[in-house]
Amino acid sequence: MTGIKKNDDFGRVYREGRSCADRRLVMYVLDSAMGNENELPANRLGISVSKKVGNSVVRHRIKRRLKEIARLNEDGIKPGHDIVLIARGAAASSGYDELEASYLRLLTKMHLLDADASR
Repeated sequence: MTGIKKNDDFGRVYREGRSCADRRLVMYVLDSAMGNENELPANRLGISVSKKVGNSVVRHRIKRRLKEIARLNEDGIKPGHDIVLIARGAAASSGYDELEASYLRLLTKMHLLDADASR
């Protein structure tokens, strides 16, 4: 899974993508059928953690955990999507397992998990 780095790419996902959320994370997804420039066989991931969530140590810990969760679960995700994760305040006090559960729950809500793929 490659990264989304440019502000324009984040903005496109926010404007044209669809979203869902739980108490820890907000997930925006832009499908390749919706004008996404990601024609690659892989997905792209962007992570945003606001200063409201905590200091730089806390924000970076959340980013590292979310990157690792996405890396370990990337085989089960349908290809060709831009995915942006936004951490909410509850993510700061959440453990790895809780963040992973939120991530997988949101993927399921967005119908991005392959039915035959299992971890």
